[in-house]
Amino acid sequence: MAARTAGARLEERWRDILAVHARTMCEIDRALHPHGLGASDFEVLDILVTEGPEDGDRCRVQNLAGRVHLSQSALSRLIARLERDGLVKRSMCAEDRRGVYVALTPRGRHLHAEILPLQRAALARMLGDDEDPRPS
Repeated sequence: MAARTAGARLEERWRDILAVHARTMCEIDRALHPHGLGASDFEVLDILVTEGPEDGDRCRVQNLAGRVHLSQSALSRLIARLERDGLVKRSMCAEDRRGVYVALTPRGRHLHAEILPLQRAALARMLGDDEDPRPS
């Protein structure tokens, strides 16, 4: 009986985590929608900002796939849309023709900086962080 109770508690905790994730993603989507982005779009831009500082360094798509919670095909469609919007650019990997790099454009870097406070504020609201939501 104790194992079943422990299992039920784990399942309840798991469902709570999923519910918080879903509500938080919806809140971020609402906050970023006026800027033409959603939570997953922002996540890709945010990773690219941390991967490639000022000079627009690039990140391999396969490395992005390991850090965002999207299928490979969904990530490819998202990157194609961001590229169409002029926020990222793709290039082939010279060492491995199967590899594709993604880099932020200046426009993508500017938009990320503009909406970063909105995303952080949504996270603070949803996750109950009492600290100042502005980036440091």
